Amino acid sequence: MIEDLLIPAVIFFAMFHIIKLISDHLLKRKLIKAEQYEKVGILEPPTPTSEEVNKYPSLKWGLVALMSGLGFILIEVLRVINPDLIDYRDAVLPVGILLVFVALGFLIYFFIMNGKKK
Repeated sequence: MIEDLLIPAVIFFAMFHIIKLISDHLLKRKLIKAEQYEKVGILEPPTPTSEEVNKYPSLKWGLVALMSGLGFILIEVLRVINPDLIDYRDAVLPVGILLVFVALGFLIYFFIMNGKKK
């Protein structure tokens, strides 16, 4: 069932990006031939400029990995304690536990960074 939706979506996505890439290339080539060098930069995708510099990226991803690991450990402990609690075929509980722990990792990073700014 999902294949009926996924395959056309992927094909459409690929075709869209191929057509966009070719049309951007042809337009850039026309602008360069017309010696409109300053207008060629308009076609570049805008780069997001962030005022806030990520000073500790390894801290952030380390906390996220740690909290993800703790979430997986909690899922396994819950499964060992009560095997009927988590049925892996159609369970939402493990996904919820993992997402909560990943979010906690990001929140801990946020509070650490706000503490360092002050």
